[in-house]
Amino acid sequence: MILGDKIIELRKKNGWSQEELAEKMEVSRQAISKWEGAQSVPDMGRIVRLSELFGVSTDYLLKDELEKEDSVSLPDPGTSLRTVPIEEASVFLGWKEKEASRIAFGVMLCILSPVLLIFLGGAQEMGRIPLSENQAAGIGMVVLLVLVSCAVAIFVTSSIHARPFEYLEKEDIETLYGVSGMVRERKTKFQPIFTRQLTIGIVLCVLACIPLFVSLIFFGEENYAQVIAICTLLVLLSIGVLLIVRASIIWGSYQQLLEEGDYTREAKADAKKYGWIGSSYWMLVTAGYLAWSFITGKWDQTWIVWPVAGVAYGAIYEIVKALRRRDG
Repeated sequence: MILGDKIIELRKKNGWSQEELAEKMEVSRQAISKWEGAQSVPDMGRIVRLSELFGVSTDYLLKDELEKEDSVSLPDPGTSLRTVPIEEASVFLGWKEKEASRIAFGVMLCILSPVLLIFLGGAQEMGRIPLSENQAAGIGMVVLLVLVSCAVAIFVTSSIHARPFEYLEKEDIETLYGVSGMVRERKTKFQPIFTRQLTIGIVLCVLACIPLFVSLIFFGEENYAQVIAICTLLVLLSIGVLLIVRASIIWGSYQQLLEEGDYTREAKADAKKYGWIGSSYWMLVTAGYLAWSFITGKWDQTWIVWPVAGVAYGAIYEIVKALRRRDG
């Protein structure tokens, strides 16, 4: 079915005459007649307006082979959607690829931040370095704070730069002609990279515990061996998390434009209702981690907070979703 026939069908379905549709479109009745007679084609702006009025997707209007039942349902005509042109989608995807590496690096810095403090503390205690306890702790704390500060700076600047694109996470959108095809093509090309980086990242996170077990097997309770093992664990963990975070952010950018995965319209509605739970949860976890670490000084042990908190958050999220489905 060609565009003209679709306009006729949808106009009649809504009970509108050509004059009424022309008034809503702010064009002449002759323009509507030419569109329906395939004598002319409306420009992209009017295609978008037609899709909003009729409650169908622009893809349905423009693709002759797309039948009505295959079209993407939109909200009622009275509901306004934020449209995303192909130029803006391309800019967003390019920016997200660069930002993914920066954010992943910031997360890596957070995980690595206590490594030098742990190493110097253990080495000083075993007499391996010519530093006093205060000197070792002071140097380690300075490096920790510098690395955390750099990570925070990355996160803050990223948040500021992301403001023009915040609507993609929070609002229902309508992509203009060509956007979905372009995004799906890039997503398909990135999928092998996503799978590879995610797999390597997860494997590294699992294998990160091996140095600790090896130190226990071959060196028993020797403190210095355990210190080296814990530092190695954190390094491997940081690399694995970097790969996971980078791949996930880029993959998420495709899902945002396609409104898939965690960015479906239902998921966005859930985020508006329950988003405060996630932010409050991680603020409490961070505060608890810093308080425990500074009070006890056991940075070689307090890192366990993060994997435990991550697993717990997943459980809490699923419980909230289950309760929402039950309540209806």
